[in-house]
Amino acid sequence: MHNTEVETAQSQARRAIVLVARSAFAAAPYRQMQQLCDLAAALPGVDHTSFGFTEQGTPSLREALAALRQQDFSDILILPLMLPIEPSFNAWLTKSLRRWQAEDAAPWPTVRIARGLAESPLLAAMMADLVTGADATPPIPPLDRLAPEGSLVPAQKRRVLVCQGGPCNAAGADLIWGHLRNQQDRQKLRVTGDGMMSAKSTCLGPCNLAPVLQVFPEGTYYGGVTEAAVDRIVTEHLLGGAVVDDFAYHPTGRKQVLR
Repeated sequence: MHNTEVETAQSQARRAIVLVARSAFAAAPYRQMQQLCDLAAALPGVDHTSFGFTEQGTPSLREALAALRQQDFSDILILPLMLPIEPSFNAWLTKSLRRWQAEDAAPWPTVRIARGLAESPLLAAMMADLVTGADATPPIPPLDRLAPEGSLVPAQKRRVLVCQGGPCNAAGADLIWGHLRNQQDRQKLRVTGDGMMSAKSTCLGPCNLAPVLQVFPEGTYYGGVTEAAVDRIVTEHLLGGAVVDDFAYHPTGRKQVLR
């Protein structure tokens, strides 16, 4: 390629950065994410910044990427902001990115994952600044007395457990959990139909069917769960009362593999 062609390609290249956090439930974290986006937008070579969440919070990482694909970016850099990062994070995020690209065959820009904050040589200086600044903050006083707090016993009849065992985490369980929680909020599933509550679980058993979730009161196991599978489970099982056979696995007394 001639120098003029290289210069033209570089001038046409547009980079977007997606800042990634685990979850957000209130306005303050969203404001913080926007502030971080504003800081990243001032970096050289950055044409656009946005943010997304791997667990509960909108937009999800997948939704943030989908929005960027509607624009003319040649390169998308995913910048994780979490500390610490589990060893499996890059593995399941990479698998999920590859799956998303395979599910939508339309052209994708180049997608990369930046190294984590813990790997930055500037982290020690940032921690030192935070420690120094803490001297100006007021100390936390003890309570004069402990007051008991009451709780409501949940009335919801349905429970969805999302496995957080090692194989499920490596297969993207956090993304599945986040998508379920976002759908739970969007569709008001706590108060719709029989009512539904969700929870993370330790290993549910069928590790080779990861990622796995289980729906009660039926106790139905679902394996190889994707975002699309969650949508069908919500519509057909949680709201419609019918098991989604395409993703369901029933006890047979024999080992089973993903279909």
